[in-house]
Amino acid sequence: MAPCLLTAQERRSIPLDLYLIIDTSEGFQEARNETVNWLNEQVIDRLLMEGDRMVIWSAGSTARVIHSETVGTQKNEAKDKLRNIEISGSVADFSGALGDAASRATRENPRGDRISYTMIVSGSAENLAPSIEGNSSGIFRWFRAEKYSRWQVLVAGPNINQKVRQAAAAYMSSR
Repeated sequence: MAPCLLTAQERRSIPLDLYLIIDTSEGFQEARNETVNWLNEQVIDRLLMEGDRMVIWSAGSTARVIHSETVGTQKNEAKDKLRNIEISGSVADFSGALGDAASRATRENPRGDRISYTMIVSGSAENLAPSIEGNSSGIFRWFRAEKYSRWQVLVAGPNINQKVRQAAAAYMSSR
């Protein structure tokens, strides 16, 4: 099951902004096909609904956006981008993609009326370690991880710290 809030079959009423960052470093080569199949089936086919927004980054030697769309009835273009994703570099640039994703989340959802989260797909914790230790470590304060045989997925809410604080304050004041 995808590490997500709901699947499309459950008919979400709130649109979703998905920031998908994929490790395209050499260390990810072995898990590439398995991961792409999982992303296409579990995330694109089952999670995303019409009206959702998706941005996909390739995190190889440099981070770059390889696809961005508001999801319609046809999802083939995003699937094709993932199937044809190229491996580049020995180290994944997650930091660049994470910074861009956080910036987009703030800019594209200023009222907070959309579900917004970042999904990071990596071949190993070693590939993610520099990002977790670096400037983007705040995004990992609240996250969920799922590990598979040769890869892992981390799901984090960009800019979620304020919402968590507000929810905690509301809970505490109701007691």
